[in-house]
Amino acid sequence: MTPFVAEILGTAILITLGAGVVANVVLKNTHGNGSGLIVIAIAWGMAVFTGVYVSAEASGAHLNPAVTIGLAVAGKFSWADVPTYLLAQFIGAFIGSVLNWLTYKAHFDATEDPAAILAVFATGPGINKPFNNFLTETLATFVFVLGVFFIEKGENKLGSLDALPVSLLVIAIGLSMGGPTGYAINPARDLGPRIMHAILPIPHKGSSNWSYAPIPVLGPIVGAILAALLYANL
Repeated sequence: MTPFVAEILGTAILITLGAGVVANVVLKNTHGNGSGLIVIAIAWGMAVFTGVYVSAEASGAHLNPAVTIGLAVAGKFSWADVPTYLLAQFIGAFIGSVLNWLTYKAHFDATEDPAAILAVFATGPGINKPFNNFLTETLATFVFVLGVFFIEKGENKLGSLDALPVSLLVIAIGLSMGGPTGYAINPARDLGPRIMHAILPIPHKGSSNWSYAPIPVLGPIVGAILAALLYANL
């Protein structure tokens, strides 16, 4: 598998499983309806585990433009390869969004709440305060990317379970820092599905909330750059 294909596949799995748990929790008449943030956070962590496990050997399993950019800023990844990785990640996010929509199509059709439908595809603030929302996404991604740097540096390797520490980190961020904005911490995870929300023929879907869209894209990038600069100077 080439790195490009690995990033597509890993990100597609990430979004299929990650957005899938949100669909299970918020859409009408699912068996998981109303099961809450703890279920979402744990499943997103397992989604990261699976996506990383599948793609790590071929691409390093970035699956996230913030991680790719952060690694490049820290001098741990070639800037020449950044555009290819970002393109693959967004393609994977598009594919994962479509697979999730197909899985839950009957429930999307039955759900009349536009906010619930959008929540499956994209994050949104609990309280709409743009500066605070941007700060939250920046800080959460800072913690995530800094954690990834130290996990990657560690000498205690777990073999096939090397993906586990990153998944646990995602669960911790979701439970601890996910309340204000839904913790995008990944521009492809938010923007890719948001584009698909605008495109897919979903009844009652409403607005894609493009006015909020820059925050879960730019906040994670800023957080990743800050984490990279700190790590490079420790």
